[in-house]
Amino acid sequence: MNDEKTIDDCWNRIGVRGDGSCPELTLHVHCRNCPVYSAAATGVLDADAPASYLAERTAHFARPAHADKGEMQSVVIFRVASEWLALPTSVVVEVANLLPVHSLPHRSNGVVLGLASVRGELLVCVSLGHVVGAEPLDAAWSKELSKTTYRRLLVIRRDGVRVGCPVDDVFGLHRFHAAELRNVPVTVAKATVTYSTALLPWRGHSVGALDDQLLFYTLKRSLG
Repeated sequence: MNDEKTIDDCWNRIGVRGDGSCPELTLHVHCRNCPVYSAAATGVLDADAPASYLAERTAHFARPAHADKGEMQSVVIFRVASEWLALPTSVVVEVANLLPVHSLPHRSNGVVLGLASVRGELLVCVSLGHVVGAEPLDAAWSKELSKTTYRRLLVIRRDGVRVGCPVDDVFGLHRFHAAELRNVPVTVAKATVTYSTALLPWRGHSVGALDDQLLFYTLKRSLG
């Protein structure tokens, strides 16, 4: 049986990794071309495995496999008209009671609704439904949902743009693994697809995970 401890690692002393004084370097140029180095490598490969090797490998492969579901993400889920949507929690400042929105003159683009006071601060309010193209609820469903849901004002902020968005319902914070996200079907003709990066299955709904960068780009242009 070969013992790794008895190997003379001359390459580390007088070879290319040492002081280079080995006379064989003149012939072989590099230790890897030397038969002494080759014999040592063969000895290592032929040596018996350590006594603990089999036990360590057995324990390693006996561990239950854990599927990597990806990094956890956090969003705020809310509803605008018939669409359940989500924005990263990093851009949601707060969820406030829906206060009166006072219209602004010379604003008829459909995105800007007006101004509302939130904690003494005047915020421009915008229509997310108009931006993403959310389909309105029919009258019957709208009347039924109004009995159990409460409209809120979602205050969002990114890259210096801070606005309020009236929404029809807010579920709140939701954490999920990135692996849960589904691709948006290319066959879907809804305008919300333009602003959705993926679909998140949630309580029997397909929630549109909004592209906050694109959304705020659109809002900034509408406010300009």
